[in-house]
Amino acid sequence: MRSVVFLGALVLAAPAALAAQAGKFTKPGAGTTWAVDPQHSEVTFRIRHLVGRVRGQFTDFKATIVTTGPDWRKGTVNVVIQAKSIDTRNPARDADLRSPRFFSVDSFPTITFESTGIVASDKGFEMGGLLTMKGRTKPITLRGEFRGVQKDPDGKERIAFDGTALVNRRDFGLTWNRVLETGAMLGDDVEIEIALEAVRQ
Repeated sequence: MRSVVFLGALVLAAPAALAAQAGKFTKPGAGTTWAVDPQHSEVTFRIRHLVGRVRGQFTDFKATIVTTGPDWRKGTVNVVIQAKSIDTRNPARDADLRSPRFFSVDSFPTITFESTGIVASDKGFEMGGLLTMKGRTKPITLRGEFRGVQKDPDGKERIAFDGTALVNRRDFGLTWNRVLETGAMLGDDVEIEIALEAVRQ
């Protein structure tokens, strides 16, 4: 549930070695902005339920990447997710997740992420940032892989990347659980997965 997703800043971590894999990759000029295409992007999560795992997603989110110079790693990203858009393919469960027992979406309608720094290598990257959810802000680290840059049929330049993060939901006040004879019904760790595609503006 630490979606964050987030996330668009992952691409800012792409070093020269990764960029070369893209073939048509060109560095942006100062102030270049990329907007995430939600139709070709996903922000998903998984959490343990009893002995299995449940997967969900947030379907309404916006992200903007802005580079302040020719170096990708000096760029920034801002992501805003509408908490009420949570979808686990179970309407009753989704309603419970939106309630005060979990996300309390009426009081905390958005989940936000702001990047703080990048560590890149020729194999991938780590991107630090601040995740705010249910009124609490915590640092998180996303690890991922740069997928490249390519022009679409309309001539627009697109960039893609994916990454993951493991977070503890209790850090954000998502503490509800039920104790059974064999242990807690829900796990505390949440695995976040993101696959984003952004369009150069």
